[in-house]
Amino acid sequence: LIVLLDMVHSHASKNAADGLNQFDGTDTCYFHGGGRGEHSLWDSRLFDYTQWEVLRFLLSNLRYYMEVFRFDGFRFDGVTSMLYHHHGIGTGFSGGYHEYFNMNVDTDAVVYLMMANEMLHSLYPGVVTVAEDVSGMPATCRPVAESGLGFDYRLAMAIPDKWIKYLKEEHDDDWSMGNIVHTLINRRHGEKVIAYAESHDQALVGDKTLAFWLMDAEMYSNMSVLSELTPTVDRGIALHKIIRLLTMGLGGEGYLTFIGNEFGHPEWLDFPRKGNNESYHYARRQWNLVDSDMLRYKFLSAFDGAMQCLDKKHDFLSAAQAYVSRKHEDDKIIVFERGNLLFIFNFHPRKSFADYQVGVDVGGKYVVALCSDADEFGGHSRVQLSTEFFTAPESYDNRACSLKVYIPNRVALVLCRED
Repeated sequence: LIVLLDMVHSHASKNAADGLNQFDGTDTCYFHGGGRGEHSLWDSRLFDYTQWEVLRFLLSNLRYYMEVFRFDGFRFDGVTSMLYHHHGIGTGFSGGYHEYFNMNVDTDAVVYLMMANEMLHSLYPGVVTVAEDVSGMPATCRPVAESGLGFDYRLAMAIPDKWIKYLKEEHDDDWSMGNIVHTLINRRHGEKVIAYAESHDQALVGDKTLAFWLMDAEMYSNMSVLSELTPTVDRGIALHKIIRLLTMGLGGEGYLTFIGNEFGHPEWLDFPRKGNNESYHYARRQWNLVDSDMLRYKFLSAFDGAMQCLDKKHDFLSAAQAYVSRKHEDDKIIVFERGNLLFIFNFHPRKSFADYQVGVDVGGKYVVALCSDADEFGGHSRVQLSTEFFTAPESYDNRACSLKVYIPNRVALVLCRED
């Protein structure tokens, strides 16, 4: 277990009474003066990273939490805002180098981040730093010695946005396997990212979690195992499982879940504020839901645990980036290999496929490592878990060998090669 602290060195509160703002009576103490020192969307102050006292303050802040509280590392908040003079406001990034290496880059902030990471990794060899950056700045997760920013990981922020977009705007029949795969693998080779299916923003008031988008009001009435398994809940549980597994398997070198979402928490999170009359009603996570053996939340939680055990046993998150051999739009099938595992996903809302041929590069005997349709995960037990699969020396989908599987609709199947 490691503990990371969310570190905000990208901006600071405008509070002049007990904050840094106007600490010496001017607007240039710790911050840029004028418009450059103001963040128009966040209504906050922006640090001047050229000031000696700013660097001392921020770097000392990092060391304080490492040495006094013994944190294992940091998630740096708002890195995109730091990297560019435009702070990412109204700006899209396609990945072209011309978007990153120009006069819009705030080189003072870049140098500070390099300095912070170099200091942390030099003084605390086991430290972990994660950048919250949506832009995909090249070399963010390469060592400072290579002229990188020095982070260990970057958050893959486009992934949760993609899932929410599909759930909000697209019918299941219109989901594009190619587009989903592109979003999941769209990262720079050699730079590690943390993948996640839903973010803290989607669990806060004003939006919905994945589970809420999938099942909505039926989460209040039909999550009991004693009640009828309605089509809405059946679809929701099935998609919630395979969305998470696909994100974990294909999306990065680490996996993140927001507290409670591992079991499909039904409600948003809202802290006391003027807009809710300082209410604590939604400032909670309802752990009693997953603890109850009579509710279907236990199935989603059990599947999350099975995903973690799968990685612990096979270490696929540390394996090289996956090879995607199939993304079939009509069948709604995605197939990829990572490490010694073969992942097969069927997103089709209705069609199940018997003797479905999939390619695999290394021949031999394969067995079931994980199936989302297992009874313990609230599935329908349509796949015989004791089945053994033997490859044929027949190339398929640009792979050297192939095998055939039964893959039901809205099911993920993971096979493991037995040496």
